[in-house]
Amino acid sequence: MKKRNIAIIAHVDHGKTTLVDQLLKYSGTFRENEEVEVRAMDSNDIERERGITILAKPTAIDYNGYRINILDTPGHADFGGEVERIMNMVDGVLLVVDAYEGTMPQTRFVLKKALEAGVTPIVVVNKIDKPTARPSEVIDEVLDLFIELGADEDQLEFPVIYTSAINGTSSYEADPSTQTEGMNPVLDSIIKYIPEAHTDVNGTLQFQPALLDYNDFVGRIGVGVVRRGKIKTNEMVSCVRLDGSIKQFRIAKMFGYIGLKRVEINEAEAGDIIAISGLPDISVGETVCEVGKEEALPKLRIDEPTLQMTFGVNTSPFVGRDGKIVTARKIEERLLKETERDVSLKIAPNDSESFIVSGRGELHLSILIENMRREGFELQVSKPEVIIKEINGVKCEPYEDVQIDVPDEYVGNVIEALGNREGKMENMVTAENQTRLYYTIPSRGLIGFSTEFMTMTKGYGIINHSFKEYAPLAGGTVGERKLGVLVSMENGKSTAYALGGLEDRGIMFVEPGEDIYEGMIVGEHTHENDLAVNVVKGKNLTNTRSAGKDHTVVLKRPRLLSLEYCLDYINSDEYVEVTPNHLRLRKKILNTGERKKADSRK
Repeated sequence: MKKRNIAIIAHVDHGKTTLVDQLLKYSGTFRENEEVEVRAMDSNDIERERGITILAKPTAIDYNGYRINILDTPGHADFGGEVERIMNMVDGVLLVVDAYEGTMPQTRFVLKKALEAGVTPIVVVNKIDKPTARPSEVIDEVLDLFIELGADEDQLEFPVIYTSAINGTSSYEADPSTQTEGMNPVLDSIIKYIPEAHTDVNGTLQFQPALLDYNDFVGRIGVGVVRRGKIKTNEMVSCVRLDGSIKQFRIAKMFGYIGLKRVEINEAEAGDIIAISGLPDISVGETVCEVGKEEALPKLRIDEPTLQMTFGVNTSPFVGRDGKIVTARKIEERLLKETERDVSLKIAPNDSESFIVSGRGELHLSILIENMRREGFELQVSKPEVIIKEINGVKCEPYEDVQIDVPDEYVGNVIEALGNREGKMENMVTAENQTRLYYTIPSRGLIGFSTEFMTMTKGYGIINHSFKEYAPLAGGTVGERKLGVLVSMENGKSTAYALGGLEDRGIMFVEPGEDIYEGMIVGEHTHENDLAVNVVKGKNLTNTRSAGKDHTVVLKRPRLLSLEYCLDYINSDEYVEVTPNHLRLRKKILNTGERKKADSRK
């Protein structure tokens, strides 16, 4: 059977995963009566809730005598390392672009990786059914982006298909009335334009894992493409390690992909995308070869972490109330297990009770925290900090490309806020009451910015950013919160009476009847300093009544705290306490007197 290996790349939310659903559906991969979920490729709960793809996933469909292997890739820059490695596994990409939004920062990011790898592109303009669709301008934008990224002449001759993945229709014409049911134009174009994998079935074996998976039964699994030769289960093979040493092992199990299923197979040949187990510490970029005929493939680049934070044992007075797993040993085990499948994550011990966890960005780390709290862990985490590197004797920090779309009336505020965070404007484009700003900004300037940005633009602004480079350190303290907080000075249950008396001091984070401990952050102060407050004070009851004293306290709604908001919000002297049912903000020093002494020493 002839093979085609392709990846689907796009900016977040432009419809990659929905498109894969339709390709699976219309290629006849499923039985007539088979129930298929929407966004079937997003298999874990967080992916389904947030509508983002976190882990790249292989699938395969059979169409007109061809086996088409498809990799659905993450669109978010925090998971960009995966996109880069996937480009080594495929011969072509479907670049999905929203018919209204056009090219966005992550479109540029993923396309750059694809063009560098020299794969053949097909452009899919999706969401053509939107009333605001502007397909011809979007195609011009895509062409400009290809030219800007240095595409060669062959790559510039890309075919274009117009689809509405949500409705399951497609056509070769930009006019929405020409859309017909089915995904045949996409599937036919893949067969017509994407080259067959350049493989040699009769050569000696070469297989390189580009992704990792982990399973409690078989351990670590390497996912990649067979470059050359054939591979069988129970065969003895050699693995050329990253340091050049050679380790022999027996292939315990092998898996292939068809539809949404990972199926056990006994044999695979060049061009197949497979997963193998048998070597407990197999790593991305190593080469599996025939014994005695070791020939390493070029190593794959793994994106270095740019952000780190401390994960520690929960030390609050409420430890163990919610979570089942609270010890340092269990937290360490869980973090090390995560590194089995996530190559961009690094773990280092900090002290006996905490660990420094480094990752690609806030989203990358917050998804790990969210997974852990759902598994019953309790932990406390510190403010994310960027990783400073020394390059040629100069201290350097990561910088990001930022693209902001915002209504005209908020532009002044946004420019001022980014200026305060050491941002440098590269370009500004205005059209139809909307302004698009392009900035370069230190990564630490973006920590905590999204919350401020949403408030500033009343939710109408859109911000996207992707890692650009390491450059010399910017001056100034960037990324600390401007306003102080209200900190509880007592233990107990919060009362409506006490909260009502504090409303003019700031915005509350807690409701009446919540358990409170000393040092817990209960609200945001209206001024720049922190204020110790009593939120557990009850009303003094006397037996005298006076007119007008019996009105009920009507409180404003407290601010809702999400995990991302908490990580964005805290300063370096604070922690987020994460338990399965609660997120609490707290000071590192809980005792009010001790904290005041420490602050005065600063």
